[in-house]
Amino acid sequence: MTLDWRRGRGPASHGRFDRRSFLFGSAAMGLGTLALGGCKTSDSTSLAEAASLYGPLPQEKFPIPAVDIAKVDPKYYRKTVAYETKEAPGTIIVDPKNYYVYRVEDGGAATRYGANVGRDGFLWSGDAYVGRKSEWAVWTPPKEMIKRQPEAAKYARGMPGGLDNPLGARTLHLYQNGAYTLYTIYATSDPETIGSGITSGCVGLLSQDMIHLYARTPVKTKVVVLPA
Repeated sequence: MTLDWRRGRGPASHGRFDRRSFLFGSAAMGLGTLALGGCKTSDSTSLAEAASLYGPLPQEKFPIPAVDIAKVDPKYYRKTVAYETKEAPGTIIVDPKNYYVYRVEDGGAATRYGANVGRDGFLWSGDAYVGRKSEWAVWTPPKEMIKRQPEAAKYARGMPGGLDNPLGARTLHLYQNGAYTLYTIYATSDPETIGSGITSGCVGLLSQDMIHLYARTPVKTKVVVLPA
């Protein structure tokens, strides 16, 4: 399957280079389309439950603060839902149209996470797999991004892991036919981005959700991205 390499064309950030710069500058790819079954949601998660799910994680290498859940639409809180699919348990399914990521569970269920996804012109669909995993990964901006956003040049040799690193606390790097696609599922500390299309193709989950998914996702896990 041929990859369609495309770079973001968002504006350069002003002042501090941060996650938003990466979201508009990260690479995207195009894959073949495929269709899959739908789902129905369970009862809503209460605010108390959400506060527990998205509390601080002080034990992390770089302590993660609590999510301001007031900035997240409650429909994007993590929850277990009924989900009909032929995919095996453990499979990750990205639904960019509805801003969700699912992990297929046993018994016709899935764990559902709210997500940010690619903006118009940078969406893709098809199959990939988790080729490697990273905790607090070093991030290196592509040459095309440095040309477009000169402030990124200081990270040409890599930006160390940390709260300001665009890849966040955990990253699933997606591969196809043995090749890294530059596409990732990553951790975001920007709750206001959940439920929006802002990236150049990558998918972001709240840090607490990404850590939860990461721990349950081995290398070689299948990832299916639905058409938008």
